[in-house]
This record gives sequence, C-alpha cells and structure tokens, in this order.
Amino acid sequence: MAGTVVIIIILAVVVPIAIIMTGLLFSGVLGHILQKDVDREHEGSELFELSRRDFSK
Repeated sequence: MAGTVVIIIILAVVVPIAIIMTGLLFSGVLGHILQKDVDREHEGSELFELSRRDFSK
C-alpha cells in the first residue's frame, strides 16, 4: 500500500515538474540558437542595431 502511494505522488508531482523543466531548458537553448542565427543574418543592418538598443531609458 505504501508503495502505491509513493508511485502516485511521484506521478502527480515529480513527473509534471520534470516535463516543465525540460521544456524550459529546450526553449532557452532554442531561443539562444535562433537569436544567434538572426544576429548573424542581419549583422550590419539597422535591424541588428535595433535589436541591440536599450529602450529602458
């Protein structure tokens, strides 16, 4: 009976968190790779300069 409860807790808590963290990691890596590709394509153009500008002022 105790083993069943442990398995249910693992399936209900640990597995969803692991799936979310894996998706977060994949999204970060993919975003970084795509940003580098776009920066390489538009280097020297006004699009590249706009992406590097700090608009927080």
